[in-house]
Amino acid sequence: MEPDQQHPPVRQLRVVVEAADYDAALAFFRDALGLPESASFAEGPDDRVAILKAGRATLEITSPAHKQVIDRIEADGRPSPAIRLAFEVDDAPQTTTRLQDAGGEVLAAPVRTPWQSLNSRIDAPAGLQITLFQELLPADERAAKPGFSTEH
Repeated sequence: MEPDQQHPPVRQLRVVVEAADYDAALAFFRDALGLPESASFAEGPDDRVAILKAGRATLEITSPAHKQVIDRIEADGRPSPAIRLAFEVDDAPQTTTRLQDAGGEVLAAPVRTPWQSLNSRIDAPAGLQITLFQELLPADERAAKPGFSTEH
């Protein structure tokens, strides 16, 4: 049986993040990064949640060795946590500056990676470390380069 026939497809990936400073996190991710709000709920001044749209969701699973490679290339070897969020943007340098102005700490300025993207690393509100990445080549051109494969 094909994998998609065994189980119903996942309809959405939602990452739930507790933010001690809710207002700062909302201002950073919604207002500065530009994630549109799809819904929000409140049952009092301290009981609030906002659901932000983040485009297409993927789950990137990496081996410890490859995580170290990513950290070396993207952040001068500075280790990332086991879970890090990555956002594809149209202009990584401009978005990095905008997020720094909104309170993010730039850990590594944009750098061109071997996988043909321009990546930066930021400490964001709510204890999250994020990567901003700008694809420099169309997917089909990138896939034709050595080292790119859909095989495991």
